[in-house]
Amino acid sequence: MNFGPHLFLALLEGTVTACVLAVTALGLSLVFGVMRIVNVAHGEFYMLGAVFAWFASARFEDDPLSGFIAGLLVAALVVGSLALLTDWLILRRIAYHPESTIVATIGLLYILQQAALSLYGPDARPVAAPVYFRVVFPWFGYSGYKLVVIGASIAVLITTWLVMSRTKLGLYMRATQQDFEMAQAHGVPVRQVYALVFAVGAILAAIAGVLIVPLQQAHYLMGLDPLLLSFAVVIIGGLGSLRGTVLAAFIIGLSDGVISVFFSPTLAKILATVLVALVLVVRPQGLFGKEVH
Repeated sequence: MNFGPHLFLALLEGTVTACVLAVTALGLSLVFGVMRIVNVAHGEFYMLGAVFAWFASARFEDDPLSGFIAGLLVAALVVGSLALLTDWLILRRIAYHPESTIVATIGLLYILQQAALSLYGPDARPVAAPVYFRVVFPWFGYSGYKLVVIGASIAVLITTWLVMSRTKLGLYMRATQQDFEMAQAHGVPVRQVYALVFAVGAILAAIAGVLIVPLQQAHYLMGLDPLLLSFAVVIIGGLGSLRGTVLAAFIIGLSDGVISVFFSPTLAKILATVLVALVLVVRPQGLFGKEVH
């Protein structure tokens, strides 16, 4: 394959990675931006989405599309409920203290990993794609499901933007993000907003896990890389910024796709780490984050 088609393939692969990463990182960015806490267990919500997708697909072996839809609904419902329970049992009781929530979510990470290991097992398991077709380009054929992942991710991002910008819940979230005490003084139910934001962040991670698992395999340790890349996206894009999250995800995703194809995945991760370090030095609030005085 010549350089041009090879680059086109790398850009396609990078776009798939970027779209799924944007959905995953957006959940972390919302929690980080609105609640000012670090959810170290965010990658495990991603993992749970993939695991629930496998369980659903196993129940609908003859109908992958129904299994995928069932997995998506079950993952969103169960992971969202788990996030609400976590907020009620843990985060609210430690008053959302930043340092305490780091320790608490690290503990939650290990609990979820061990639960997945006990109930799901140590083996990586494949999930059939809900649709199968190939798009034929002049140089090669390409998986149609990967294009579906791109479209579905964009739809999730647009829906999140509409909720944030056009609904009362979005207004409450933005008010809480800008000034907790002032929002509370004006009647915003801040504690309920926190709970919903934490649940929405977890659901976004689970949706990303469901979307990606037909391209990978469900495994109880698969949450680590998405967590680290999501942190990189949040740092580069800026806290709570949808625009910054999407842009940073595409910077990291496209560079990962191109560098991984032409050089090595390890080099791509190294360059992403260097980029994060540069942003922290030059613009600590991120590309679109607001500087805190």
